[in-house]
Amino acid sequence: MNEQIITVNKLTKQYQQTQASGITDINFSITKGDIVAIIGESGSGKSTLLKCIYGLLKPDAGEVLMNDKRVKGPDEQLIPGNAEMKMVTQDFSLNIYAKVYDNIASMLSNTDIKAKESKTLEMMEHLHITKLKDKKIIELSGGEQQRVAIAKALISDTKVLLLDEPFSQVDSLLKNQLRADIKRLAKETGLTIILVSHDPTDGLFLADQLLILKQGQLLQNDKPETIYQNPSDLYTAQILGNAVILTREEALQLGIKTAKQHVVFYPEWVELKSTWQSRRFEVKEVYYKGFYDELLLERNGVKIRALQLNSGEHKKNDHIQANIGHFLEF
Repeated sequence: MNEQIITVNKLTKQYQQTQASGITDINFSITKGDIVAIIGESGSGKSTLLKCIYGLLKPDAGEVLMNDKRVKGPDEQLIPGNAEMKMVTQDFSLNIYAKVYDNIASMLSNTDIKAKESKTLEMMEHLHITKLKDKKIIELSGGEQQRVAIAKALISDTKVLLLDEPFSQVDSLLKNQLRADIKRLAKETGLTIILVSHDPTDGLFLADQLLILKQGQLLQNDKPETIYQNPSDLYTAQILGNAVILTREEALQLGIKTAKQHVVFYPEWVELKSTWQSRRFEVKEVYYKGFYDELLLERNGVKIRALQLNSGEHKKNDHIQANIGHFLEF
């Protein structure tokens, strides 16, 4: 049976000066060992929610439970936060003039020096930063500093790791490697990870559970693949998959009959083949994406996007047959 480690009950936190940054009546639970991604645009309340979970912010209403014990707010204890949780923020909170080893080892007591050294080296090995052991933080790249910050957070028997925009300072080349390392770390150690991000790829790549926030409201909470295939509204479809959104009038122009206000589909749902349902489109642009092309197609003044896996098969100004094989209505 899956063990719940975090439970969020009716959590509300509002700021009078910036209402959009708050959260309202948030409810969800997290299974031990899972990676949970909280996705939303800037101002959706992601960081507010994370800080409430950690105990850095006092909620206006509701509560956060860790292993059935209420997480105390900053007004109830001398040092805000929770001893079994650690948060890695965007500034990393590292001593930039100290060595990597010393930054990580500083979280452990000196009662057993040999054990301290062994544990520090083991954690560095987990995060693939052993070779950086004697370098100063100021000499490291953003991605390397991120790994050191995570190692520092995990060294003291952390049960829940909170990551605030963990990949914002990491270039795209290293981002996938760091994502993979975080996923591996959770699997190997049983660590529960909660991360917030404005980039949906982080959630789709990493998460066991995905939360979609908009203006402080929790719109959807499910497995990434479930939410991607069945978004609850236009916002979720747009933020997760760069969806094509057509008005009812535009849909009718393409031969799609609907009684709803909008039709939504992802570019990969468009079938580039001739069937009795297909319509004739003109290729307006071809965007090379490596192993596939993204096509901008037009029919009756309505433009849609489609994926072409055989790169170069159809070119600009070609006329092709396409069918929107699957779509959602809102």
